[in-house]
Amino acid sequence: MGTLCISGAAILKAGQNVNLEWTMSGASTEEKWDSVIPQAEAYLSTVTREDLVANYASYDSNIKLILEEACSNLAAIYAIQWNMSGYTSRVEAEDMVNILFERVRQIVEILKDQKRTSFVSNST
Repeated sequence: MGTLCISGAAILKAGQNVNLEWTMSGASTEEKWDSVIPQAEAYLSTVTREDLVANYASYDSNIKLILEEACSNLAAIYAIQWNMSGYTSRVEAEDMVNILFERVRQIVEILKDQKRTSFVSNST
């Protein structure tokens, strides 16, 4: 179980063609999400050089939403990459991965920005 996002957001972003073995409920599926969501959180914390999970309670609702977006985007990418055969083509799956990762990249830049740090520090 993650702090920054839940599996439902990632499933939505992975799309209707994601492999059903990844998205169906069951212990093995939850284990997959319980593995990749913390990995996504660790990636975001590492690239921003801030422990986003430990500091989560101190963020305002806007920052929490973009953290959820970035984390669920990364988790969706992991689900898409796991098995691309359900998509109409490999290009469709790759396009989804590229779009999701580009948004992650944009969010990381926002999170690394010093003005964002001031914005978060001044929020209530």
